[in-house]
Amino acid sequence: MSTSETGHVTGTQGKDYNIIWFVEACLSNTLRLERYIADAERDGDTELAEFFRRARGESRTGAEQGKALLRQRLADGGTSSVDETGLGPTDEAVG
Repeated sequence: MSTSETGHVTGTQGKDYNIIWFVEACLSNTLRLERYIADAERDGDTELAEFFRRARGESRTGAEQGKALLRQRLADGGTSSVDETGLGPTDEAVG
């Protein structure tokens, strides 16, 4: 089975699919970190809880950047390489 999806199976171009996957991973991570924050707080570990809060914020930021990039690419018909966050194809999003 091939590992590269070019849209023939899902109907979504590989690049767009990758952005969708990235957003989902960031949002999933945000939810998981909620649980980790609660665990740390329950154990009275404020340092760890704060660490996980910062990580949760980075995951939210990554999700928002990914959504903005996908929104613009879909509006442009998939031809845009830079969105309103300033991310281009070689820039890294946080997640």
